[in-house]
This record gives sequence, structure tokens and C-alpha cells, in this order.
Amino acid sequence: MDRRLLVLALGMFAIGTDSFVVAGILPQVSRSLDVPIALAGQMVTLYALSYACLSPVVAAAAARWPRKRLLLCGLGVFVIANILTAIAPSIGLVLASRVLAGLGAAMFSPTASATAASIVPPQQRGRALAIVIAGLSTATALGAPIGALLGDLAGWRFTLWFVAALGAAATIGVWRLLAAVPLPPPVSLRERLAPLADARILLTLLTTLAAYGGLFVVYTYIGVTFDRATGGNGTVLAALLCVWGLAATAGNLIAGYLTDHFGSRRIINSAIALAAIDFALIPWSSAHLATAVVALIIWGLSRCCCGTSNNIGSSASRQARRRC
Repeated sequence: MDRRLLVLALGMFAIGTDSFVVAGILPQVSRSLDVPIALAGQMVTLYALSYACLSPVVAAAAARWPRKRLLLCGLGVFVIANILTAIAPSIGLVLASRVLAGLGAAMFSPTASATAASIVPPQQRGRALAIVIAGLSTATALGAPIGALLGDLAGWRFTLWFVAALGAAATIGVWRLLAAVPLPPPVSLRERLAPLADARILLTLLTTLAAYGGLFVVYTYIGVTFDRATGGNGTVLAALLCVWGLAATAGNLIAGYLTDHFGSRRIINSAIALAAIDFALIPWSSAHLATAVVALIIWGLSRCCCGTSNNIGSSASRQARRRC
């Protein structure tokens, strides 16, 4: 396997871990900084908003930057931001550092995907993208549970040091293994946003936003939601996060097969309906460990079935738009 793809995947693993791990340490952050858990939860919100909103802006603004430099700068910002979170004495500085971490992720993530496609022969691009994106998927199954377990054993700040170490390892790998990468043709921000003019793509994205908004609002407070099942035990919570991540990975693998056989619309609607029923029952299913495991498996499967089918549907809409 190409080692260059592995270091890019490691960077995505660090970014994905940073996205998901806060949910496992949120009660600790709340107690440590003496703030309401709802305020501590804004760590997730600000990171996600910064990451999502700045990704197309950075991609357009830094279109003429050498790819290696942009990757290294993104990882550098990401590592520094997580170190700042780990040492921040107040919630204000913690939240500011999360915005900075989102900027680093926005610089690295889309660049890593484009770089992976450009450093391999055309017939291997799908495989290369799958390897790099697998870093994000693995973060849900391994990164977040490991980070939550470390937080339970050594405190939430140690979890952020762990994420910073992952980012630093990826930085060293990119610096040593990645040679100069050809610059792609520059694309303006207006051109990047042009597909939104297609109502089918826009509605697909809005569906994803609404569905994922519901899925991840609950995930952010998973430690509180399932506190009766875990008994406040961080190790048990880490195990539940692992169950959720494994179910999400399995959902990602089977969603393509199901979509090919039944169509994206049917799978999306079924996944959203199943997730809605699952969430409606969480006040009861979260009371016991066994039922909590079942609820998390259904949740993880629904999450990835919905997302993957949406991506396939969006891709089909873009292809139809090109044919027209």
C-alpha cells in the first residue's frame, strides 16, 4: 500500500477523532471548567461550523498554494489548536481553540482527498480516496473510544494531547513522504457553490443537513443521554462509543449494496424513519446497558445508510445534470 496515502489517512483519522471524541469527555469538561454541559457542548458546534463553513473558502482562497504546504499548514494549525484546548484555563479559550482546530481541519481535509486522487494513476483513484476517507470512518470506531478511555483514565486534557499527537505524527509523515504535488486548475468559490443551483443537489444536501443535525445533536450529549446505562463509568461509555462506531462502519459498507438494489430514495427514507423511531425510544432504551447497545447499533447503521445513500443520490444528480 502506498505510504503516502496512509499518512493522509492518518491525518483524516486525527481530524475525525477530534470531531467525535469530545462527546465522550463532555461531562468531564463541564465539571473541570465549572460550566453547564450545554455550554461545554458548544465545543462540538464551533468546531463543526468552522470546519464546514471554511472548507470551500480555504479551498478557493488557497487554490494556488502548493498542496504539500497547504497540508502541512493545515495540520500545524490543527495540532496547535488542540494543544491550546488541552492547556486552556477557561471555557472561552477552549471554544476559541475549537474554531482554530476547525480551520486546520478545513485546510487539510479537502486537500488530502484531492491529493490522494492526484498522486496515483487514474485507474486507482477510487481506491486511493477510499483509503484516505477510511481514516474518518475508523475514527468513529477506534479514535473516539480510545480518546474517551484515555480521558477517563487520565483526564479530558490528556485526550486532547492524544489528538494533537495524532496530528503531529501525520505532519511528520506528510513532510517526509509526500513530494511536490501538481496543482489542480484553480476553481473559484462561485464555481464551487454552483452545483447548489441544481434543486436536486440542494434538496439532497438539505436532507443530509436535517438528518445529520438530528443524529449528531444527540451524539454530542451521548455521555449524558446514556448515563443510566453507563453508571457514569467512562470505560463503559468508551465501549458504547466503540459499538456505535462499528455499527456506523458496517452501515457504510452495506449502504452501497442496499442502494444499488433498492434505490437511494427508499434507503434514505427507511434509514431516517428507523432513526426517528430509535430516538423516540431512547428515554427507555438508555436506561439499561443491553437496550442501550441495541439502540446504538440501530443509530449507527441508520446514520451511515442515510449518509452513503445521500452521497450516491447526489452523485447521480450531478451526472444527470452533466448529461443535460
